[in-house]
Formats: sequence, C-alpha cells, structure tokens
Amino acid sequence: MVEFGLDIRVKQHPMGFEFGPGVFGPDPEYRSLDSIRKSLHDPACDGPDPVYAIVMDVGKVEHRQELAQRRLLFGVVTYASGRLGKEPVRSQGHVHRVALHSGWSPPEIYEIWAGHAVVYMQEFASDDPGRCFAVTASPGDVVVVPPGWAHSTLSAAPEVPLTFGAWCDRDYGFEYREVRAHGGLAWYASLNAAGDMEWHRNASYISRDLCIGPPREYLELGLEIGTPIYSQFEKDPAAVRWVSEPALLAQAWTNFTPCYPEILIGASS
Repeated sequence: MVEFGLDIRVKQHPMGFEFGPGVFGPDPEYRSLDSIRKSLHDPACDGPDPVYAIVMDVGKVEHRQELAQRRLLFGVVTYASGRLGKEPVRSQGHVHRVALHSGWSPPEIYEIWAGHAVVYMQEFASDDPGRCFAVTASPGDVVVVPPGWAHSTLSAAPEVPLTFGAWCDRDYGFEYREVRAHGGLAWYASLNAAGDMEWHRNASYISRDLCIGPPREYLELGLEIGTPIYSQFEKDPAAVRWVSEPALLAQAWTNFTPCYPEILIGASS
C-alpha cells in the first residue's frame, strides 16, 4: 500500500494489518456481526464474522507529534468479502459525535485503497433525512463526508474486500441512537443474484430522493487531485486541518454536494 502514502500491508486470512518501517499503528479492532445487527435491514441474517477490521491512529513515526497537536487521526479499515444476508458488507450507519474542542460534528475524508465502495450519506438522522447521496468510489478516489451527516460505507463488490484510509478528528466518536431508532439509514442497498446493487427506501423516514454518482474534486476544500490524502498532510500539515477545525470552511459546508449526481432514484420508487 506504499502508493497511498503509508507502508501498510493488509491481510485477509485473518484480517489485519502489517506496518512497514517507520510506520506506527495499534492492533486492529474487530466489528462482529452481532455488534452491527441493529443497523441491518435483516438483523437475523448470516454473514462474515468479523465483518471488518479497523486501526485508528496510524502514521509515520516522524509525524506523531504533529498529528497530536493538530488533533488529526488517520485510520485504515478493511472489510471481509461476502454479504450480510442480501445486503453488502458495510459499516453501521452513524453520525460523528460533536468534538469538545471545536463544537462541531467533524467531517471525514475517505480514500479507497482496494475494492469498490459506496459511501452513503444523508444530511440528518432525524425523521426527515434531508438530501441523500450514494457516492460511488474506486481505488484512488476520495470522498468527503461533511460535518453532522449520517453515513455508512458499503462494499460494492462482494467478492473483493474493500480497504480504505480516512482522516478523522482525534476526538472522534460515533452516535448510533437515532439511526438505530429508524432501523438504519433512509436508503439501504441489497445485492441481487448477479451481485449488482439495488436501492430501497426505509419507510421509517420521510421520503427523499437518492442521488447516485462519483465523488467531486472538492477543490474548495483544498484537496489535490491524484495525491494520496496522507501525502497531502505530509507535504503540508495544514492541508487537512479543516477535518479537526471544520469552522475554517464553514461556508463550504452550506448546501454541500458530495458527488456528481448521475442517477436519481425517486422517493416513490
């Protein structure tokens, strides 16, 4: 994985990570199938267990102090292959807990390293989800989740384990209550017999359309096209400081659109 700015090797049997010289990282945490059942469309489904492995606070040893001072955290996640019943392997829907140091629910930057992803996101976790997007992403693509949005990351290819890196606020935390109270997010995906993704509305929310498309370039956020997100920090530690200081780009978050909409699925579908 050196091409993504860090010497990290991903293992699948068993799931885990190996860190190269000069790279630090913790032992992985694992999310069991039982731990995410409340967020699944079919809580009684069968599927891989554990569902995914995650390491938070990864980086180059030379950057450890800089990362701490800027309240930035880099994490890496890898998913198991397979399905969760009829659903793709995915994370639980959640909202980021408000960080005490900033007073904001922090944004997040995803970078796909292997496999194919859909980052689903909606403006709110309340009865009215607001605008809903499914951002399709392949290796090298970057997806930004804006502050306060409920979201989940899905593996779009069941036979290929999804792996991605992400910039997060060091004071990170996940809020699940509202999403679980609605039985998940406002739209959920299933996989048909051919492995293609199909979208279905969650009737516990007010009906909203779903926009599907690839990620934008996010030039207003200062991100560089084609440069790994860790390398952008390495070149200029202030480049992604808005992850932990989202107020710096407060205007950018107003009416934020995460993708180029190519497909619109109506709420009545």
